[in-house]
Amino acid sequence: MSLAPYALPDSLCLGREHPEPHHAYRGPFQRDRDRIIHSTAFRRLMNKTQVLVAQTNDHHRTRLTHTLEVAQIGRTLARAMNLNEDLTEAIALSHDLGHPPFGHAGEMELAECMQNHGGYEHNSHALRVVEVLENRYPGFPGLNLTWEVREAMAHHSKAPSEDMRRFLRAGSPFLEAQLADAVDSLAYDAHDVDDALDLGLIQPGDVEAIPLCALVLEKARERFGVIPPEAYSSTLVRALVDIQVEDLLAQTRDNLKQAKIETILDVRAFPGLLVGPGQRIEALKSGLETFLKERVYQHPKVLRMTYKGRRILRKLFDEFVRIPKLLPERNQQQIPTWGLHRVISDYLAGMTDRFAQTEYLQLFEPFHSV
Repeated sequence: MSLAPYALPDSLCLGREHPEPHHAYRGPFQRDRDRIIHSTAFRRLMNKTQVLVAQTNDHHRTRLTHTLEVAQIGRTLARAMNLNEDLTEAIALSHDLGHPPFGHAGEMELAECMQNHGGYEHNSHALRVVEVLENRYPGFPGLNLTWEVREAMAHHSKAPSEDMRRFLRAGSPFLEAQLADAVDSLAYDAHDVDDALDLGLIQPGDVEAIPLCALVLEKARERFGVIPPEAYSSTLVRALVDIQVEDLLAQTRDNLKQAKIETILDVRAFPGLLVGPGQRIEALKSGLETFLKERVYQHPKVLRMTYKGRRILRKLFDEFVRIPKLLPERNQQQIPTWGLHRVISDYLAGMTDRFAQTEYLQLFEPFHSV
């Protein structure tokens, strides 16, 4: 498949911080994708919370399943737009590597713990993971990903750190980075509805009152007739994804045409984002997000679990500060280099929900095995 002239081809890759020879049959972004998939941080996403604590049941999403769904949708859209599929996929697979256990509640707690010690933000930490903390290769620290994937990780942040700003000097994000970011939001909303229905946090009657959901369900019933209860959630989510994907594709093509985008330099020079939904779908999507915030993320069951997650992280953080010798020896050895609080933050952020819960029990429950 030939790429569009405004796509970012492999031939324009700026390379890696630590130079490596070209691979015989894999492009630079394919190698990035493979390195991410084989990393420890990627595997840990399997047991990290998306919205609900990862052990609630065996079916709802974790950070890993969400990441795979974003990568799948992103690759499909990249192909439809003649963008670089490998680059889009690598960015999508990397976008949640910096999340701590217990979802956004865990990030909020770590940010408070680190408020006077350099801060904590999951996108900034994701860069730290791929540049420093993953140690799989003898020749360099981190995964030695390409500049482009790391730049996209920096652009994903709403509040980039000083260290991340080195990636933001080239202008607006290239289209593959914009696409991965847009798909993350698209997938997040649709799949949170699915999980909330599956876990009984909301009912079909609640969903029917959301304008975007009502719209896609009406179209689904026109096509299929009566939707069986067992197919309700999957039909809804598929329709939510489809309508947003189709709108994103049409609006982005129109944006590129209206802005007269012909090259990647045009993309970089454009003062804003070119990939995004149209006004109608964006407004409907905003209504869905308001519903999720009020009825799902603030549901008593969710709040109880996030409260416990925050308490676990806070107690562990404070105890490790008080008694650093409780940290594993490997982490203790990093303190002279990174400082005590950053080492503790790295250790906690790398935990899965289950590991953090076990660590808490081992430290604070007197009869739990160590």
